Amino acid sequence: MPRPLHAPAIACTARTDWLAGGARDRALPDGQALRAGHHRDELYVTRKLEQIDAEAALDGLYVLRTNVPVERLSDAQTVLAYKSLAQVERAFRSMKTVDLHVRPVYHFSESRVRAHVFLCMLAYYVEWHLRDALKPLLHDDEDLTTRRDQRVNPVMPTPRSEGANAKAARHRTDDDLPVHSLHTLLQDLATLTYDITSTPVNPPAKIVITTRPTPLQSKAFALLWHRPHLFPVADPSVRTSLSASTG
Repeated sequence: MPRPLHAPAIACTARTDWLAGGARDRALPDGQALRAGHHRDELYVTRKLEQIDAEAALDGLYVLRTNVPVERLSDAQTVLAYKSLAQVERAFRSMKTVDLHVRPVYHFSESRVRAHVFLCMLAYYVEWHLRDALKPLLHDDEDLTTRRDQRVNPVMPTPRSEGANAKAARHRTDDDLPVHSLHTLLQDLATLTYDITSTPVNPPAKIVITTRPTPLQSKAFALLWHRPHLFPVADPSVRTSLSASTG
């Protein structure tokens, strides 16, 4: 018989019907396996020592299995690929609730629903590149990828860099610019306008007025210009004009 607990037997008078069937097993939330039973008017609880020892030997361990050959995916790469599923979960969360709001869908035909979801996927693709390009102005860790690749143990979490901790503490960048989330930064950039107007004296003559950017906005556009695939401007003169206005 398993070793009894140190606690004395508990008198069981009001709930004897709960154990009317004799010995009964019950798993507690903390994972300890117990066996409960009653004899006459007493309730006893004992530990399943063999099961406890077997579970303790596997504490903190899990197994990853893949059908990809080791020549293509090493053990460390397998762990990193598994842990990268968190990025997929964040992407779905961003599409569903946070940023893009793929729902509600106001379409009924299959082709239009597919097109709607496809456009949301493209929008998230652009958002991902925006976050990557604008990391110096966001709370994101700029050195996260490098530090993740330099880890000795891929299972261990990647600690934040000193630069990311400094941004989080000061809420300022190395250029002494305010640190933003992507939402607040886009709201700030939305204050830039490109206006075309005219006067009553000569209506056909168009006057172009552009907003003078702030240092933060200039820095943001300077970071984005390094990603030409995000802004495929057909006329090179337009890019030159915008770059000059944000410089």
